[in-house]
Amino acid sequence: MGIVKIDDALHEDVRRASAVMCRSINAQAEFWMKIGMLAETNPTLTFHEIIKTQLAAVPADLPRLSVA
Repeated sequence: MGIVKIDDALHEDVRRASAVMCRSINAQAEFWMKIGMLAETNPTLTFHEIIKTQLAAVPADLPRLSVA
């Protein structure tokens, strides 16, 4: 574990997003870093494809929404 220095405006963005997403500030920042890393290493995937890939890797029965 370490300390990462980020711009005050970005920290405020993380704080606001964490409140909306019901995550801690650290968890929100970690989520953005992970998704950003995956996007850089898989530039042809969309955000939704990255999330779908990550969800498929979780050994859990997640609820699915039916779209009519």
